[in-house]
Amino acid sequence: MTDSRPLAVFDLDNTLADTGHRQRFLEGGRRDWEGFFGAASDDPPIGEGVAFAVACAQECEVVYLTGRPERCRQDTVEWLARHGLPEGRVFMRRNDDRRPARQMKMTVLRRVARGRVVRVVVDDDELVCAEVERAGFSVVRARWVASSEVLGVVQEGEGRT
Repeated sequence: MTDSRPLAVFDLDNTLADTGHRQRFLEGGRRDWEGFFGAASDDPPIGEGVAFAVACAQECEVVYLTGRPERCRQDTVEWLARHGLPEGRVFMRRNDDRRPARQMKMTVLRRVARGRVVRVVVDDDELVCAEVERAGFSVVRARWVASSEVLGVVQEGEGRT
């Protein structure tokens, strides 16, 4: 049976999962992507984001749209379950996709939204939020943790998260 409820689309990093402890892997001249993504299992949940996702699940089908690469799927799914987040489809970046997060996420969002009402998209990345709003979607900016300059650089310039 197909779920016909509206969609609530949630980002992961710095929206539901606090990446602060692993950003050190991205600082400096040489980025340690294996270390950065390998430490994602230890991300503490962000209470405000988790509570909002749980509340949205009362009326919406919750789905997750992340810039994390597909190779992180198992750890990501386990993290979501461990922290009591609603079950939902997880859309991830192809391992070889290096487009800016705003482009990658809009491509997936348009595909996911075909024939469905998207009630809200929740993301911490201002460029993603602006792009999603320009496309006509309702956005909640996840401002419950401090923005990260290094994440902004890698999301936009390196297409890695």
